[in-house]
Amino acid sequence: MSFTASPTNSPSVPQRRPRIAAWLAGLVVVTLLPTMIVFVDETEFVLIERFGRIVAVYDQPVQRGLQFKGPWPVETVRRFDHRLQLLSPAGREAFTRDRKNVTVEAFVAWRIADGTTNATPLDRPPQADRSQLLDRPVVRFFRSLGGVEVAEARLTSRLQSILTERVGRAELTELLTASDSEAAPADEAGPLEKLSADVQHELMQRGDEQDSLRDRLGIEIVDVRIRRLNLPTGNMQAVFERMRSERQKIAERYRSAGLAENRMIRSQADRQAGELMAKASAEAERIRGEGDAAAIRILNEAYARDPEFAGVLQTLEAYKHILNERTTLVLSASNSLLKLLVEGVPTPPESPRATEPSALEPANAGASR
Repeated sequence: MSFTASPTNSPSVPQRRPRIAAWLAGLVVVTLLPTMIVFVDETEFVLIERFGRIVAVYDQPVQRGLQFKGPWPVETVRRFDHRLQLLSPAGREAFTRDRKNVTVEAFVAWRIADGTTNATPLDRPPQADRSQLLDRPVVRFFRSLGGVEVAEARLTSRLQSILTERVGRAELTELLTASDSEAAPADEAGPLEKLSADVQHELMQRGDEQDSLRDRLGIEIVDVRIRRLNLPTGNMQAVFERMRSERQKIAERYRSAGLAENRMIRSQADRQAGELMAKASAEAERIRGEGDAAAIRILNEAYARDPEFAGVLQTLEAYKHILNERTTLVLSASNSLLKLLVEGVPTPPESPRATEPSALEPANAGASR
């Protein structure tokens, strides 16, 4: 038994073809439509290539956002970071003008230069402006270097060559000169700042070059700074010993200046002390002389009132100074010292005033008694 399909239940081949073509066209559109949309970020530049030929450049602020291109693989997209790049290569040894070996480390802040033309927010520039299109910095960067890795390698080689040449023109003492941090800021830049400025200027364009890095490679050098200036490890110990000896010399100079100042202060103090002691001694001698004169004057006045009693006192003073337990005197009979010892103290004569009545007593005092 055989079965045959009914012509009314299945469509014919010519009827199925338009439906298949529509499905295929929809599938192609769904697949290729995302590749035709380009979003240009604020931090990047975008190139559009058609079979290896650059047909569009988006490097202007007005071109940020959503853009359109041909489907992939007809047109492809290349993106380049527009943000600031920091290149810090390893240190390089160099000889100064006075033949001192140093290690110099520097860093470079660079980026892909902005476009100089005034672009409009159109998807594609006209074909007549292709020469201007290829003159954009990002296009020169892509065609000359290709990527960031190659650009950094070129910049590293160029920077180290310029640093070696510039360091060789200066002496080590000039490079190591630093201003006092506590002093007032000076208007003139230091030696390392001048060296950094010279390196940056020469890094952008050397004297024997007609075009700058921006014109040739599309690179903009934002800043160059000397990050570190060190001595090689082999010479570091010798430099430390030299620094230590210099510090010891400075300490000895300060110490000797302090000792000289100490001797000067001590001599001035001794001189002032001698002057004060001399004045005090003179004043003491003057006061002592005045006291001795006053004592002699009083003693003379006392002796004048009773000469005999004064003679007895002088004799007693002589006994006091002459006689002791071991003294033996041999005196003549007429000697005054022997006379006092033999006859004793003479009786003083009665004073006439003692026999006269007192002036204070009344005249009839005796009668009343």
